[in-house]
Amino acid sequence: MTTINKLHYGDCLTVMADWKSNYVDLIYLDPPFNSNRQYNAIYKDETGRPLPDQIDAFSDMWELDAERMRAVQTMPIVMRDAGVDDAAVQLWKLWMTALRHTQPRLLAYLSYLTQRLARMKTVLKSTGSIYLHCDPTASHYIKALMDAIFGHTNFRNEIIWKRTSAHNSARRWGPIHDTLLMYSKTDHYVWNRVLQPYDDDYLDANYRYEDEHGRYRLTEITGPGARFGQSGQPWRGVDPTQRGRHWAVPQLPSWVSRPTGYEQMSVQDRLDFIDTQGLINWPTNGVMPRFKRHLDIKNGGVPIQDMIWDINPVGGNEDMGYDTQKPISLLERVIKASSNPGDVVLDPFCGCASTIEAAERLGRRWIGIDIAIHAVKRVARLRLNDRLGLIEGQDYVIEGVPRTLEGAQDLWVRDKYNFQTWAVEQVEGFVTTKRTADGGIDGRLYFAVPDAPELQSMILEVKGGHNVTIRVVRELKGVLDDDHALMAGLIVLHPISDRQRANFGRFMASAGMLNILGIEYPRMQILTVADILEGRRFKTPTVAARYTPQPVLPGIPASS
Repeated sequence: MTTINKLHYGDCLTVMADWKSNYVDLIYLDPPFNSNRQYNAIYKDETGRPLPDQIDAFSDMWELDAERMRAVQTMPIVMRDAGVDDAAVQLWKLWMTALRHTQPRLLAYLSYLTQRLARMKTVLKSTGSIYLHCDPTASHYIKALMDAIFGHTNFRNEIIWKRTSAHNSARRWGPIHDTLLMYSKTDHYVWNRVLQPYDDDYLDANYRYEDEHGRYRLTEITGPGARFGQSGQPWRGVDPTQRGRHWAVPQLPSWVSRPTGYEQMSVQDRLDFIDTQGLINWPTNGVMPRFKRHLDIKNGGVPIQDMIWDINPVGGNEDMGYDTQKPISLLERVIKASSNPGDVVLDPFCGCASTIEAAERLGRRWIGIDIAIHAVKRVARLRLNDRLGLIEGQDYVIEGVPRTLEGAQDLWVRDKYNFQTWAVEQVEGFVTTKRTADGGIDGRLYFAVPDAPELQSMILEVKGGHNVTIRVVRELKGVLDDDHALMAGLIVLHPISDRQRANFGRFMASAGMLNILGIEYPRMQILTVADILEGRRFKTPTVAARYTPQPVLPGIPASS
């Protein structure tokens, strides 16, 4: 079970697996369909320049490979466990069959979301709400998916955010908006009245008239549909029933004192009183009378609407370099509307953590989850420490990053892919695009070489099993020989004997040395997880993503 405030490293599905039900008050998620865009931004920032192979971290998640197909096959089971009725499950089974042949990448993405949304429903409180932020690429599919999981009757809003002012497209309408889908878990959910400030364009367009009480606009004093009581009877010679409408008595402005017994008056008598206050506009062209609705400055603004025009894209010192970064003011509006101070706000794809900052500033408790350790480190350093002045261990904790050998072994058992990612990123490397259970290149460690226009790399392979033999080292050398990398590093989870280390060392020495500015670096090297946890790192030229100088341990040469 988790405590808060907390920043989690890992897959949100794995992280949420042990959480109790009805735990979180509000969930906001922005799961990127093109996940490479977000993570490439992190990598570019940390290295100072784009990586040579334009790494697309985790983008192959959306390939319909064997792993994703297993997830697709379990979607009906996951849906039933989440309370989805059989009719909706059968519909989705037909849809999945169609998507498998027409849009396999989309199906892979939807299966990924299904697993996680089902778990989010479980951890969400009965009074809670969930907002899913997406673009038009898959929003219609996601809405149908959320209808199934959360229930169509719990759909509350499709919110349109105008994220940019203009976008030129040669053969279509300019795409300038994102969509937020809001669902509650039940009919009884937190909702707070939130006002968005007036702007001059809004006032000029809507409050065009003015009298001694200030600016006003003309609004209807009738509602749709005929009525047969007082509200359907004529007033001042005007019969609303003839127009298929009825009288709807407007609320009095704050400066008008109600006469005694006002609420007990007939509809027509109340309209008479309102008219004596000069609040009825009588047109001369046969149009129905209308109410002068004055601008109440004390109100502070207009209630939030499902079209957001007044929040600009990220800019200035708020910009952390993410293509998909959302403005804090947008998240503040969501959090204010659907949670109360002290509530728990969860962002399971927290990225650069705009949600976390908004929650912290509004006095909410928060949990952020991200699958890239570089993102977690960057959020902790820039967002939590520098921008918010929070102290790790005092104001928040970081979970999911193994700090002991036993913790790393536990991560391997629970999530082998996540372990490989952790191991690669722990040595300041970057994961590669291909996710394989074993074998191949699991990552690269980048460094600068004089006179080379691009960053150079050390390929990294991670082995979590017990049986690491000389064959593994030979195969890694073959990969190095076939690759454009200058070096190769092997990371092994379990301790190796002195004899194994000596045998591996002798073979690795056959790969030769790399000479950079008179300093020689072994082209092949090995580290155990225990070595890494003790602070040892591969000996390379200056590592592009290194945050702070690494300690120099006895017998272990430091990176230059």
